[in-house]
Formats: sequence, structure tokens, C-alpha cells
Amino acid sequence: SKELLEFFAGLGITIYEVYGQSEDTGPTTISMPGKVKFGSVGPVYPGVEMRIAEDGEILVRGRNVFLGYYKDPEATDATLVDGWLHSGDLGEIDEEGFLWITGRKKDLIITAGGKNVAPKNIEGSLKNHVLVSEAVVVGDRRKYLTCLVTIDAEASARFQEVQGTSGDPTADPALIAEIQAAIDQVNEGLARVEQLKKFTVLPRELSIEGGELTPTLKVKRNKVAENFAAEIEAMYTE
Repeated sequence: SKELLEFFAGLGITIYEVYGQSEDTGPTTISMPGKVKFGSVGPVYPGVEMRIAEDGEILVRGRNVFLGYYKDPEATDATLVDGWLHSGDLGEIDEEGFLWITGRKKDLIITAGGKNVAPKNIEGSLKNHVLVSEAVVVGDRRKYLTCLVTIDAEASARFQEVQGTSGDPTADPALIAEIQAAIDQVNEGLARVEQLKKFTVLPRELSIEGGELTPTLKVKRNKVAENFAAEIEAMYTE
């Protein structure tokens, strides 16, 4: 996150980010000394072309782009179009040529009103709060956005000790109020269609065993929606 990069920079350690994928043998953009913006993944790598499609997807072309998937022409045709690699990522290029990642195309939420919302940055902002271990924004084909939140066990124990409360932290009014305050703060920086109207604190962490996380700890949104369908529906019950 931008905040983490700023923290390390405050210690005198500048982290240079590189963005790319296996299909372009590594680099699409690269941050370098004198070319760093915290939160951006830098300008385009030398010798590589990059542009943003109408739907916000990052497209890449160059000698580093692969020729296709082995014995899978259908997948190749879907990924390589007129020589451009369709990354599956969403982004924006600023006036100085720096790329800003805004989300994954497959994670894009389309509301009932037809508005496209990339949940990645919203979730990232919520996870900056010490109490929040995971946040999953929900709202595909819904009238408004909501969020499922899991609580960090160690942080919640410290919070309750300071507050003088005890018992199940997911039902602690003081802790719930703290999460609501965090969401209110995040909402202040969002467009109206992106704002979270309700949230639910889940009774447990997301897990690999439960099917909600991949082995590399990425959230499987479809599995989260399946396993916590009742909690999601409750947020849309008038």
C-alpha cells in the first residue's frame, strides 16, 4: 500500500516497485531512482508499449510479450489480441506516464445501476486499520455496496484490554463502533457509488481450509460469497 511505502521511505528505505506478469516475462513498468511515486508502479519499462483499453484494462505490447499458451489456442486468442497482451489488471496512466493499478478486471463489481467499481483500493484502505485483517467488498448487481470484515485476533485482544471489555470481539459494541468509524473515514474519500452502506464482521477469519483463500492468501470472492451468503443477504434485507 501507499502508506507502507511511505513508512519505509520515512526510515530512509525507498522501495522500487516493478509491475508485470509471466506472460510478458516480468516487466511492464518499473520504478527507478528519480522516478518514484508512492502508490504507483512506475513508468513503462524501456522497449515496452503500454496503453489503457476503454474498459480500463492494462494492455502491453513488446518483444517481451509471450507468443501464447502451450497447446491452448483458445486461451491465447483471448489474451493476445492484435499483438496486445490483455493483462486482466485495471489501471490508469497519469500525465507523467506513471501507471496506477486500480484492481483486477475479474473482480470488477457492476452495481444494479450499471456503475463499475474496482474494490481493490477500497479494501486496501480498510485493511490499513489495525483491527481489520481482511475486507471483501460486495455489491455485484446490488443497489449499493457492503463489506464483509474479519478481525485480527491479537489486535482485537489489545483493543478490548484498553477498552476494558471482554467476550466475543465480533459482538463487542465498542469494536463494532471502531470499525464503523474506519469505514466512515474511508467513505469520505470515495465517490457516492463507491461508498459502503453496511458492513458485517464475520465470526471467523477467512482460510485456505475453508476455501476462501488461495495458497498464496489471495481472496476467492466467489467462495466467500458462497460461504457467507446468509450474512450478505442480511445486509440487503430492507
